[in-house]
Amino acid sequence: MSYAHLDAYSRLLRGAHEAAATGRAWPQPPRRLITASWQRSLEAGIDPESKSAPLVYDASLIGDMRRAHPLRPLLPLINQTLSSLADEVMIVTDGDGRVLWRRGDHAVMRRADHIGLSDGHQWAERSVGTNGIGTALADRRPVHVYSEEHLLRVLHIWSCSAAPITDPDSGAIIGCVDVSGTSRNLHPATVALVAATAKLAETQLALRMHERDERLRRRYESLRGRPGILLSATGRVLSGDPAGDLGERLRFTGRRVILADGSVAPLEPFAGGFLLLPTPSTTPATLALTFLGDGPPRATFGELDRPLSLRHAEILALLALHPHGLTAEQLSFHVYGDEGNPVTIRAEIHRLRAQLGDAIAAKPYRLTCPVEADFLEVRRHLSANDPRALARAYTGPLLLRSESPELRRERDELEAQVRACLLRHGSPDELWAYAQTCNGRDDYEVLERLADLPPTDPRSAAARSRLCA
Repeated sequence: MSYAHLDAYSRLLRGAHEAAATGRAWPQPPRRLITASWQRSLEAGIDPESKSAPLVYDASLIGDMRRAHPLRPLLPLINQTLSSLADEVMIVTDGDGRVLWRRGDHAVMRRADHIGLSDGHQWAERSVGTNGIGTALADRRPVHVYSEEHLLRVLHIWSCSAAPITDPDSGAIIGCVDVSGTSRNLHPATVALVAATAKLAETQLALRMHERDERLRRRYESLRGRPGILLSATGRVLSGDPAGDLGERLRFTGRRVILADGSVAPLEPFAGGFLLLPTPSTTPATLALTFLGDGPPRATFGELDRPLSLRHAEILALLALHPHGLTAEQLSFHVYGDEGNPVTIRAEIHRLRAQLGDAIAAKPYRLTCPVEADFLEVRRHLSANDPRALARAYTGPLLLRSESPELRRERDELEAQVRACLLRHGSPDELWAYAQTCNGRDDYEVLERLADLPPTDPRSAAARSRLCA
């Protein structure tokens, strides 16, 4: 792109950015990827006038994080592949956008220090809005973010190309590689090289995974009688299931797995993996959560049936919404926002585990038992587009008193989707059921629909009364 085209695009972006920052309609929105990212960032409460990414790892912690991270052995490969970009800053983050490694031109790195583009700072979209690292992680694909495409005004002198790195073993995004520089010096085509670097890292991770698998299989094949079925540490089925009845991967619940028929089988550690033993155990108790409506949140687990504090309900709701688990830092952010303290979350989890036992596992925190939750049931009915079941299941907003940023988003989205589905497809019975919820009671459009029922229908009179109130 020529400088003239860049200047024209910058002028368009400046107008859109000023409109977005002040809540006005955007006269000419930027490209779709950036527009979607701006909307996510503004909904997350990002201030365009913020000056820096937050520091989440200090020097005493980052060393341990680096040593434990699976990308550490691949750093020489990543550095060599991007060596032609020595005049810029090369960043490698973990899967949450936290900077673990940085190298590049010293003058550029000194400028990067001022905005937190350095070790231990977090560049997820929820922390700093639209940027190469955070948007690549959010969209799960390589992106180039140019100058005024950043939501933070302080980043408008920067451009960045970033690509996520997916672990072929777990299927989770474990990191991101990014190259950042001044807006005019970093060409948009840089993203192709960064994407190729990420793919190369994934290929190396896959090769190492296959080598581990082969060593594990050789150990397994040396066993007499080969008891059980061989699983990787992440639950991939490696040997002992020739018919493929178990599928490619099984879900762990502590030292057990839940099979397709609902039965539970025990696991035995084996040489860095597991053996799925053939003797089934008893099915674990189901954790039932009742979190919709204006009543107190309630949990049932085995013989336990009791109301929950709002904080414990928030934690269980978040774990139910994130079945792969959350770290203490992630849970703290989802519950308290930027003011959260992981120490507080750990204390609350300790109290919850005193009630629920090993239903909650650690590292990361996750639920290890079958879960039935009214809000998850509503999600299923929405996916099935079943207004009758939806009207029966939806008794009101999710954890109405919760101020958790994550749960507020979930609550608002669930309410909007339920309302839209019932207005589009619901019968009078289903609309009337929604009108009994705290938000539906005064919903003008729903009441208008009900008021149009025959005058002999008592629901019509009730709706007209509410409209006139």
